[in-house]
Amino acid sequence: MTDAQVSAEHSGDHTHRDVTGGWLRPAVFGAMDGLVSNFALIAGMDGGTESGSKFIILAGLAGLAAGAFSMAAGEYTSVASQRELARAEIEVERREIQRHPGDEERELSATYQQKGLDPELADQVAKQFHANPDQALEEHVREELGLDPNDLPSPVVAASSSFVCFAVGALIPLLPYLLGAGDVIPSLILSLTALFICGAVVSRVTTRSWWYSGLRQLLLGGAAAALTYAVGTLVGPGIG
Repeated sequence: MTDAQVSAEHSGDHTHRDVTGGWLRPAVFGAMDGLVSNFALIAGMDGGTESGSKFIILAGLAGLAAGAFSMAAGEYTSVASQRELARAEIEVERREIQRHPGDEERELSATYQQKGLDPELADQVAKQFHANPDQALEEHVREELGLDPNDLPSPVVAASSSFVCFAVGALIPLLPYLLGAGDVIPSLILSLTALFICGAVVSRVTTRSWWYSGLRQLLLGGAAAALTYAVGTLVGPGIG
């Protein structure tokens, strides 16, 4: 195969999906959690109260609101704490570069040598980075902390994604009741279908097949709802 043919087959013009988790993780977990938790809550209420009663709608709406705000608050706190810790560690590295530039340059060179660069080339690369303190800091942070100092996760993005996706997921099992359903069957069908679809969609950002991810989510969500329904059936009559 000639160089021209290799170049034609691989032009180098390709992209990668976002794997940093800045919004994807809270969005996925928010939607899944909203769907599963509210589906299970509604199933439990259906098992313990009169099917189709206004209490199920009230419980579903309360579960949606409480869950969405809780998820958003939790994600904001978690990501904000992670971001603050990252910034604190970046400042530690900044001070070390300012106080001990020679040691830090040798440390960076040693890192490159461990990755396979010849000592002379590693020294040259490290020296070139340290010619600019900002570039040196970025490189040390990437190599030592595994972080991009210019692309830290946003707590606002994480909280917003989690809030919206949880609310959407939690609305799905409640929707049939809001439209006048008199029993749990429409909610069951809609929720199980949505669980499979959500699981299949998640497979787009994983290595799993769509049917495996969809079936796994359907079984897990269905089991959670079935167990909660059983609890409602056992406990509900006793407190009614």
